[in-house]
Amino acid sequence: MSDEIRHECGVALVRLLKPHEYYRAKYGTSDWGGTKLSLLLEKQHNRGQDGAGAAILRAHPVPGESAYTVFRSASSTPLADILGQLGRRGISSGGDCAFLGHLRYATFGKGDVSCCHPFVHKSSCLARTLLLAGNFNLTDNADLLKRYVALGHHPDSLADGYLITQTIAHFIGMAMDESGAVDMASVLRRALRDVDGAYTLCGMTADGWSFAVRDPNGIRPGFYYANEDAVVVASERPAIQAAFDCAPDAVKEIPPGSAVVVSPDGDCAVRNVLPQGERKSCSFERIYFSRANDGAIHRERKALGASLVKPVLASVDGDLGSTFFSYIPNSAQVAFHGLLEELIRTSSRQSDGDCPQPDGDCPQIRFGQIAVKDAKFRTFIADAAARREFYKHVYDVTYGLVRPGEDTLVVLDDSIVRGNTMKRAILPMLDRLGPRRIVIASSAPPIRYPDCYGIDMSTLGELVAFRALVNLLDGERAAGRSEKDANAILVEALKSGAENPLAALYARFSDEMQSAEIARLLTPPGMKAEVKVVFQTVEALHASCPGSAGDWYFTGDYPTKGGYRVLHRALENYLEKSNDRPY
Repeated sequence: MSDEIRHECGVALVRLLKPHEYYRAKYGTSDWGGTKLSLLLEKQHNRGQDGAGAAILRAHPVPGESAYTVFRSASSTPLADILGQLGRRGISSGGDCAFLGHLRYATFGKGDVSCCHPFVHKSSCLARTLLLAGNFNLTDNADLLKRYVALGHHPDSLADGYLITQTIAHFIGMAMDESGAVDMASVLRRALRDVDGAYTLCGMTADGWSFAVRDPNGIRPGFYYANEDAVVVASERPAIQAAFDCAPDAVKEIPPGSAVVVSPDGDCAVRNVLPQGERKSCSFERIYFSRANDGAIHRERKALGASLVKPVLASVDGDLGSTFFSYIPNSAQVAFHGLLEELIRTSSRQSDGDCPQPDGDCPQIRFGQIAVKDAKFRTFIADAAARREFYKHVYDVTYGLVRPGEDTLVVLDDSIVRGNTMKRAILPMLDRLGPRRIVIASSAPPIRYPDCYGIDMSTLGELVAFRALVNLLDGERAAGRSEKDANAILVEALKSGAENPLAALYARFSDEMQSAEIARLLTPPGMKAEVKVVFQTVEALHASCPGSAGDWYFTGDYPTKGGYRVLHRALENYLEKSNDRPY
């Protein structure tokens, strides 16, 4: 993805099922669980680089000493810090029984260590002591705060992680007061029944309960694996496969609305805790977020690339002989392979029949890596003009592959969110190669709506697709087809009472008109090459990623009521010229 966006965090949970002597005898180490947690975090490093944390639960805590240890870091190298602390810690005499880890992207709250997971509810009672880490975003933080206060508490933080931890801890306490025993599935059912948002929450209590619970729509990913040694949870399947050397089908998906619960005695069960809603798993997990070493994701990304062949060929007028294909950034590589394979198949079929080339001879597909991001590129120049010039050189470019003045350059990207990097760095860099036309092909549809379930793109005005809509609405007035400017039309839409006030406005313009306006917005001043943009269709997205129907950022079809509330607030903020977060 050429635009830098912060996205969904990563979690890991390892619950040991045997005494520590067992692991020393079988594996030659008393820290088998700590090693596995470290591997799970390392294999999910892509999921969060703003902060990291880990917690270790002692198997037999001694009175006078803490039952757990927590490490957190928000440094420039948080995961390295945490892994170092895990490696240097001393193993308790009674051994450790559970490990909890988290990797954070700061979509809400401060970026300092106080916001790093795990969150802790402290108590002198082991059963009431809760440690929680999650991959989550809640759309109703204000309601969660009111609910917690109504339960008779005075919170000392407004952080959503703190509030959800304290709320679950409250219902653990209630269960103990009512029956003297805890049924963790019932606790989660009561604590989360009114929570709106997306989440995979992992927790453990100091007396030995462990759990992982997933939201009713399955928006956030969550996988588990169990054998005779441990019960394991992580945000990505391949992380578990790598750490535990198990087959893909041994790693199960946590069903939406369900919890994997491990009792203090080590009994593991998958329990339904919330009514299952319509499955809306985040499609961005398949397009970009999750690593492509999951076989299913790898195949789906190739399918996304393959589905772009027809519109890409149309954008180059079918002239393969004068087209060079590439991709940017590296995360688009798998989709690019799918695009190439389908291009080769298409070219092969055409060579056996009708060929679009004037001379009837179908050429070879020309492709290569045209640009590489310079990860070490830094500039501390204060002068604004000089800084803008340096920004153009964030990517290194390969010269001599594109024929100046003759070739069309097609570049595949994962998606286009804001378009800032595309306009300021990528297109000026590509223009130096001298192509007559540049086609940016996005493996995702245009992002028209704010996200409130994890991706850091909740402000409407930052989305290039929305800015294109505003320009098209203003263009209608300039052409005499409307008496109202864009702001007046948006105000009218907001007051209409429609659940999605923008859907009808986007429908006023064809996809081709919107793509053309986005291309115009992305074109930097002084650009010599013509710029075109080709987007994936929503229909092709669903066909390529059949198990992940979460597409609200493309369609405005939010999986929870909170999503529509956020859309309304985001539109209100735009009209009020506010950049405040709408949830």
